[in-house]
Amino acid sequence: MRLDKTSNPAFSDYFWNDDNHHSQTMSVSGIIIKSLVSILIIALITAGIWKLYDNGYNVKWFTTGGMLAAIIISIIISVRKHWAKFLVPLYAIAKGCFLGGISSFIQAKFPNMPYQAIGVTIITFFVMLILYQTRIIVVTKKLRSIIITTCASIFVTYIISWILGFFGIKVFIWGTSWWAIAFNVVAAIFASLSLLLDFDYIERFKGKAPKEKEWLATWGLLVTLVWLYAEILRLMRKLAIRF
Repeated sequence: MRLDKTSNPAFSDYFWNDDNHHSQTMSVSGIIIKSLVSILIIALITAGIWKLYDNGYNVKWFTTGGMLAAIIISIIISVRKHWAKFLVPLYAIAKGCFLGGISSFIQAKFPNMPYQAIGVTIITFFVMLILYQTRIIVVTKKLRSIIITTCASIFVTYIISWILGFFGIKVFIWGTSWWAIAFNVVAAIFASLSLLLDFDYIERFKGKAPKEKEWLATWGLLVTLVWLYAEILRLMRKLAIRF
């Protein structure tokens, strides 16, 4: 998960004046195009996995494999940033496998819930964009530190709980208790706040950073959006079971 580099220039006053920037530097239009293509890849892979599940195939390994592949690719991008243009499409494929698996499972038990989660994710994205662009929420150094620290803590908690699961130790965050729901709510809130960091990153480096940095910005947005969708989907599932 890209927690140390985010900020999204696509949503400042410069957003509609992208033509003023040199073609060889990072631009909002370039990030948008790369993001849309990547999202399309994720959607197509997700639909394919979903179709396999409907036809009776076991897609569990797609889910687990996609998650592990996405983590590994993210780590590689973090230390080899110049590889991002090659690895981001692979990341999109991995996340498509992961989302295809969890979405098909939930769709089977709670029809249309994945579509509802997508809708909530889109709405959240634009709400955070408006809050950022209007400066209702200002990304200060202190706020950035709080978001990064909390997101890192959530990520570590998920990794540890996942590893403990192999030893038969079930951590509360995967259940439907009020504690599990509260954790999910906090995770969803900070996934939303992470969008502010993405917007800030883009705004600070748009028209300044090399054009290849668009891939890093795209990767950052994908990480946040996929995480947000997954948290919303989990939360909706827990609430549906609870009530």
